[in-house]
Amino acid sequence: MYFITNKTLAKSGSNLKFQDSNEISQSLRYCEMVNETEFKEIGSKPFMKSLMKADEKEILFYIHGFNNQPYDDIFPRAKAMQNQLIEANLKRVKLVSIIWPCDNDFGVIKDYWDDQDSAEQTGKIFARAISKLVGWQEENESNPCMKRMHVFAHSMGGRVLVQSLKHWANKFGGGGVPYLFKNIFLMASDIPNESLENGEDGEYIPQAAQRVISYYANDDFAMPASKISNMRNMVFSRRIGHTGPEDLSKVPENVYAVNCDSFNNKFDKPKGHSYFISKKGKKSPAFEHVIKVLKSQKQDLGSRKITL
Repeated sequence: MYFITNKTLAKSGSNLKFQDSNEISQSLRYCEMVNETEFKEIGSKPFMKSLMKADEKEILFYIHGFNNQPYDDIFPRAKAMQNQLIEANLKRVKLVSIIWPCDNDFGVIKDYWDDQDSAEQTGKIFARAISKLVGWQEENESNPCMKRMHVFAHSMGGRVLVQSLKHWANKFGGGGVPYLFKNIFLMASDIPNESLENGEDGEYIPQAAQRVISYYANDDFAMPASKISNMRNMVFSRRIGHTGPEDLSKVPENVYAVNCDSFNNKFDKPKGHSYFISKKGKKSPAFEHVIKVLKSQKQDLGSRKITL
């Protein structure tokens, strides 16, 4: 398993481990797992070279949500998602985790409040990962990596993605972003529901992908907690993970909205927030839809408003 992180790390013999801290490192670490708890840093260029040479033809970057810890949440979920992809005959897709510093305090509202600043700062740091990818492609112009890339951003991971692309556009891209991804999946995303409109912070997400699919649920109880937290910053917008895009007519035509009201609390009771995770042998319709999109070669998915 490969991952990129800006969490602070601790030595474990000749390897590294995550320490119990939400401290943000200004360094990006490109890592490969050695065993279930330890990993080694391999550097950005060897990391990208390894992905290029891997048997898998596509890469799915997984940006986790708030209050997620590497050993308890992120790695088990990444493993489960990778296994589900394999079971669906998508062995060609390799999952790579993006791990950012989260708090693990008790209480949904407190965790959202504590993790917001971390997600904002992390986005600016991960903008450098986009630069390294673009730079590496330019250096290997005669033999570029031709693998398709996708992003799966859950919860506050959507905020990390927004800030990464926004910061890259403003600092490195001359006001724009490269066309990097085939699909961007915004799962229960904790960003304002107008974010994908022109002039908003998330306007670069539709620019960076062929398709953007926003999964939402009206009874996702983590979203009201997010709204309460954001009211402290005088931000009153509803979240896209609660309502989907505020107005599909105001966002680019490559944006789709997927209503998950009918099952989200069955797969994550009582919050109804991490409903993409399969439970007790039953596969989540949300992640099954992700698989369906990954398998589809069509640019147009049909209706822009979908109910699962």
